[in-house]
Amino acid sequence: MSQPIYLTQDGLNKLEEELHYLKATKRGEVAERIKEARGFGDLSENSEYDAACEESAMVEARIRTLEEQLKLVKVVDHTELKSDVIQVGSVVRVLDCEFDEEIEYSIVGMTESDPKQNKISDQSPVGKAFLGHKAGDEVVVTAPGGEYTYKILAIVLPQ
Repeated sequence: MSQPIYLTQDGLNKLEEELHYLKATKRGEVAERIKEARGFGDLSENSEYDAACEESAMVEARIRTLEEQLKLVKVVDHTELKSDVIQVGSVVRVLDCEFDEEIEYSIVGMTESDPKQNKISDQSPVGKAFLGHKAGDEVVVTAPGGEYTYKILAIVLPQ
């Protein structure tokens, strides 16, 4: 059995919206493009037809992926989060010991990660290393770029 995919309610809504768009709108648009491209004649040398068929395959693959992910979703209830230990849904203020810099990270499920917004996946090296730790702990993260040490300053409940 696969591991659960942790999402916030907002993250779940976004996945469901994307799936609905792909099924209700995008599929029809691509089918129309295939139909039009067939009208151009010889399919063996029809690049528009080939491109539309390729796009159709990508849309169908994404639909299957989303459907599989949605079967595994566990929504994180912010009202059940604890402020004494890091878990998916926690907001963590840490000190990067190498650069003596404070950073705030949100620990999210893999489909919601966005490093530019400091949303890190619970499956990433940093996210995995932080899980289960408490304020005051020093955490050594082993990542492809080397080892990094962080001091957990605070665990903040998300708004």
